Amino acid sequence: MFAFFKPTRKFTKTALALTAAGFLAACDLPATSGGPSINTSKPVPVALLVPKGSGRSGDASMAQSLENAARLAMADLQNVQIDLRVYDTAGSAATASAVAQQAVDDGAKIIIGPVYSQAVNAAGLSVLNKNINVLSFSNNTNIAGGNVFVLGSTFENSANRLTSYAARQGKGRMVVVYSNDEGGQLGKAAIENGIRNSGATLAGSVPYERSQQGVINAVPQVKAAVDSAGDASVFLTSTTAGALPLFTQLLPEAGVSNATTQFIGLTRWDIPAQTLALPGVQGGWFALPDPSKSQNYRARYQSTYGSAPHPISGLAYDGIAAIGALVGSGKSNALTGAALTQGAGFQGVGGIFRLLPNGTNQRGLAVATIQNKQVVVIDPAPQTFSGAGF
Repeated sequence: MFAFFKPTRKFTKTALALTAAGFLAACDLPATSGGPSINTSKPVPVALLVPKGSGRSGDASMAQSLENAARLAMADLQNVQIDLRVYDTAGSAATASAVAQQAVDDGAKIIIGPVYSQAVNAAGLSVLNKNINVLSFSNNTNIAGGNVFVLGSTFENSANRLTSYAARQGKGRMVVVYSNDEGGQLGKAAIENGIRNSGATLAGSVPYERSQQGVINAVPQVKAAVDSAGDASVFLTSTTAGALPLFTQLLPEAGVSNATTQFIGLTRWDIPAQTLALPGVQGGWFALPDPSKSQNYRARYQSTYGSAPHPISGLAYDGIAAIGALVGSGKSNALTGAALTQGAGFQGVGGIFRLLPNGTNQRGLAVATIQNKQVVVIDPAPQTFSGAGF
């Protein structure tokens, strides 16, 4: 029975060590961007906010993995010392607010975390008037802005990458298929924005209720939209844990074949791995972090801690790496908003990334397809922000 779930995110040390990519001066950014003054000759106090005591299944192990990743990044920093202080949000917005204030009272100059959107928003607001920035593990752009940045890969990252690639491949006429809940609406908006920015064309939009019957009811509408548009791609916001398996089964049965129509996914199609065996996903396109860099990180983490990292743990590494690169410049304003959003960006565990003045981010993603039940990269992740893919 098809199930629907609520959406919730041996090599050398030298090979993994992350520094600023190019590291340009932030002369083009607002001088008034907030942040503390720091003494870069001493260990910089950094607060890590994680939901260790939330009681939710998996949160304790996720919290430990985030802390492990942060400490892994600290070990890779050169000539920079971080004084990492870990605070438990218990997965609660109220607790996140309280411990964020406590962290700043304890001397923290920047906060990385928390994970959940409401906790991030509460933590950011609680330290806003204390001139402290928050690098959260969320990918929800609705909470970004002011002193709050999101480190997680966003719908906008994937949508921009995929619409741009599709347009270059002559697959830019798109029918967007989206769930009518908040996540689906956000995904639809990201795809439509990507279409506008890439020169692609919106050929139609089909909403669906997040239920098995809702997907079944939407399939004839998708077929009609594709037929009306002519040679159109189908861009799906659905996830592997949600409607994707059913759509990729029913659409070909209805005459929208993945052999002749380009299926594109806003989310990862390679997780869990058994999704790769589904006939309907063969030939589909999706975006993912730089596979070689991601594998290097997973191998390093496994070697150090004896277990696989949590899927979002790399965000903690990225946060510490960015802080370390900035502090390494030796400037007292290294953790201001202007410094955090310097245009050259940083090297992360999944490739290049940079924080934007509006609190969101850009990440260099690869475009992949599925061939013979295997992931195949068809357009590599960009290595700089001036290259292809942006």
